[in-house]
Amino acid sequence: MIGLIKRIFGTKNEREVRRISETLVPAVYSHEAVLKGLTDEELRDKTRAWKSQISAIDDDKELAARLEELMPEAFAVVKDACRRLCGSNVHVRGHDLEWNMIPFDVQLVGGYALHTRRIAEMATGEGKTLVATLPVYLNALSDRGVHVVTVNDYLAARDSEWMGAVYEFLGLTVGVIQHDQSPPKRREMYACDVTYGTNSEFGFDYLRDNGMAQTAEEQVQRGHYFAIVDEVDSILIDEARTPLIISGPTMVKQDQRLYSELKPKIQAIVRKQRELCDGYLRDAEKLCAQAKENGNNSDLDFEIGILMYRAQMGQPKHPSLLKLKTNPDNLRRLNDSEMELHKDQTKKELYAQKEFLFFAMDEKSHDADLSEKGRDFLSPNDPEAFMMPDVVTAHHEIDVNEDLTPQERLAEKQRVQAESEERSERIHVTSQLLKAYCIYERDQQYIVADNKVVIVDEHTGRAMEGRRWSDGLHQAVEAKEGVRIEAETQTYATITIQNYFRLYLKLAGMTGTAETEANEFLDIYNMGVLVIPTDQVCVRDDRNDSIYLSTKEKYQAVIDEVKKIHGEGRPILVGTVAVETSEHMASLLKKEHIPHSVLNAKYHAQEAEIVARAGQRGTVTIATNMAGRGTDIKLAEGIPGIGGLHVLGTERHESRRIDRQLRGRCARQGDPGSSHFFLSLEDDLMRLYGASDKMGGWLEKLGMEEGEEISHPMLNRSIGTAQKRVEQHHYQTRRRTLEYDDVMNKQREELYGFRNRVLHGDDTRDIIFDIIEEVTIERVEGHLSQIDDTEDTDGGFRPLDEWVNLTYPVGLDQAELEKAYHEGTEEPSTGSMYDGLTAGQFAVCRRIIDAVHLVYEIKIAAEDTDSLAQGERYTVLTAVDRLWRDHLYAMDGLRQSVHLRAYGQKDPLVEYKTEARDMFEELMVHIKEEVCKNVFLTASSLEAVQHFLRSLPTQASHQMASAFGLDASMINASSDVVSEVNSEVSAEQKARPVRSGPRVGRNDSCPCGSGKKYKKCCG
Repeated sequence: MIGLIKRIFGTKNEREVRRISETLVPAVYSHEAVLKGLTDEELRDKTRAWKSQISAIDDDKELAARLEELMPEAFAVVKDACRRLCGSNVHVRGHDLEWNMIPFDVQLVGGYALHTRRIAEMATGEGKTLVATLPVYLNALSDRGVHVVTVNDYLAARDSEWMGAVYEFLGLTVGVIQHDQSPPKRREMYACDVTYGTNSEFGFDYLRDNGMAQTAEEQVQRGHYFAIVDEVDSILIDEARTPLIISGPTMVKQDQRLYSELKPKIQAIVRKQRELCDGYLRDAEKLCAQAKENGNNSDLDFEIGILMYRAQMGQPKHPSLLKLKTNPDNLRRLNDSEMELHKDQTKKELYAQKEFLFFAMDEKSHDADLSEKGRDFLSPNDPEAFMMPDVVTAHHEIDVNEDLTPQERLAEKQRVQAESEERSERIHVTSQLLKAYCIYERDQQYIVADNKVVIVDEHTGRAMEGRRWSDGLHQAVEAKEGVRIEAETQTYATITIQNYFRLYLKLAGMTGTAETEANEFLDIYNMGVLVIPTDQVCVRDDRNDSIYLSTKEKYQAVIDEVKKIHGEGRPILVGTVAVETSEHMASLLKKEHIPHSVLNAKYHAQEAEIVARAGQRGTVTIATNMAGRGTDIKLAEGIPGIGGLHVLGTERHESRRIDRQLRGRCARQGDPGSSHFFLSLEDDLMRLYGASDKMGGWLEKLGMEEGEEISHPMLNRSIGTAQKRVEQHHYQTRRRTLEYDDVMNKQREELYGFRNRVLHGDDTRDIIFDIIEEVTIERVEGHLSQIDDTEDTDGGFRPLDEWVNLTYPVGLDQAELEKAYHEGTEEPSTGSMYDGLTAGQFAVCRRIIDAVHLVYEIKIAAEDTDSLAQGERYTVLTAVDRLWRDHLYAMDGLRQSVHLRAYGQKDPLVEYKTEARDMFEELMVHIKEEVCKNVFLTASSLEAVQHFLRSLPTQASHQMASAFGLDASMINASSDVVSEVNSEVSAEQKARPVRSGPRVGRNDSCPCGSGKKYKKCCG
């Protein structure tokens, strides 16, 4: 019934396309008829006039309404400009291309979708690049800058030159961001009306602008108004699993030797595990033969299934296991046994199976976990070496031990903490090495090039130079491969792809494959998907998948089909999922003497050239995933007449989109073409996500034997279901990543907002004095809150006086503070920042702050005005940047460890949010305290230092001279060694000790053992 209604009235998408076509297209044609009578200069005058009017609109809603009103005429202007350019040559990447493109009707509909913040799904070859010019031109009239995001530098440069012909003809400026550009050049590019670039370049520029720039002039971006993302599914979904990170050397010392030290032990345990699994599988094969001879019985089936399950946990890709699983009977036994183990809610029997192994692997979560047996093997003399000590209990025992002095308690706690950290690091490195040896495979997840481990993008097959796995995994893989182990890095600035693109006021995208991920686009980015019909009917022949029992049979079938199609003269594109598969296919083709080209992470330099040749007669091109995406495969003369390009998939990808992209390489713009996928029950998709379970039953009923293939639309649907399961799994992963980053995002926005206020404002001094007041109030309240007039006040005033004179060069003594406290009668104003203080506390605060103001006036008199302003800005930014990096490092640690809270029946995300908030509050306290400490320690010259010191009270001048690294006798000396002093100060700052133990919160108990809060004792 629903199908009948859709056939009569059309789908929601079809009705929307029809509505846009009936309203927008006639309006564009109407305006175009008028524009044809204008000269080129008169057409450009329209741009100038509109830009002058629209750029003056500040209100976002008013701007949106004006652009909506202008859209048909603006689209007509772009279309007319394209018509006028026809026949002219455009210089693109060193070649002259003749312009022959004018937007057709469905492209106008695509332009409307992009302007209205949607994703335009357009089939490959339908002219997405040209479609973008319509909304880009319209929105560039706002003079706020429009960003067009591409998947690589080459496409960014190509499209900026190619489509730049239209923009420049109409009087707009066009820029492109490239990897090797200097900051001034980038600033110039961002100042253009239209800027092309990759998502990583845009994202990293944002991080540098907001987290690293020391002056406003160093910032290059000018805002985030409107972005159009080309290949939006690749960027906003596939790449969104990896955040953008600017990293640098970690301040926490890491012992890289631990990887080399543990490597032989891991190699040994991996060998022992393989031998163990060999034995389990031999036993399983014997029992299978026994079952075949004597007939099945449930006990025997369960025993076979258990043996296979152990092997699956220990060596999931073991050849004998994969061979056993090609038998439908064995698949059933494995599934039945696994279900039986999972029935027990306590999972007692399930965990017991793990103890038959040295370690258990989980391919889905990319994890490996030692068992008791494994811990005994790695450390037979001390099995506890791979168990985390109970630090809380140990600390409690130290606290209740009355034989220890406070100093001994502190030393003992530090020893326990150091031992815990050392053991934790050993466990962590062991876990990462296990992953490196058992889960991460060379030529699949990574390649080794120039004696370095280079990550391979699982979605594009491209090598990702410069990227490293975090948390020690990259070092583990380097140790495994025997290359130089690079030092671990720490995060300096980071943002997820999702949160970067959510900065834009307007966001749109275009791709050939978005409909399958429509829910995610709407949920995370608030972008709907509009499927744009093709200009010409697609005549591609999509054949049913061919399924085989084993990988070997599948590859032979692929080679047979390549030989057949190659003999007809048709070009062939062979799609693979991994570099290893592409190399294997190449070796098989070489044996058959079939000429071919390989396009994968190892040969990415020839990408454009190989793809351009892929449509010639008789060519065979092997491409890993969608390397070469964005470059058309144009058919040579005569190829359409013999059937066009034939696409062969060697296995289904985890995502339906990638399969659709591969299919979309053929049958472009009405050309003929065909596609055919080959699968086996040993493929990762089939093994990991249950597609082989149901098929195993079907194959058993059909009596399928070795070498036979099976294909049916019903099997295609089953595979599609498995892919949906994987997509949902990955979506949940991305969603969870985003939920964690949303916590960081709020902190990032607050900190970057504060940082930008310092960079762009002229009120840095006001900010500093607000900080001084805030910190002073907290300190005074903390030290004096327990004091009243009748008690001995020395315990509160003495540490306060020490803090004041260590922080500010004011020369106040304890007696002055006590006097101010006892003589204070004025209550602070209600609602002021002093509200809540007693009269005495208020008086002490005013006495300290007045003294600071007085000393700062001396500093103002000693310094050049501009130099002082720069120094003030430097003081705040240095504190913010250094402590923010420390905070990110601590947050990384929290993110890695918080999932363990789930064992205590606590939601890790809730725990993360709670602790992250506390850590951020603590960060802001530390930033403010550091500003207070350092504001008097910056100077533009030695002469300014000496002038300042000579004007201070004697006690304060000696204290400050020491802080500057000068001898007190030098205060009145004259010298021209300014650079030497500055370098000494810089060196002292660099040598500042780094906290290696846990950070103590201001409201936590002081670790010295006094029983007081940290902020009222040693803090």
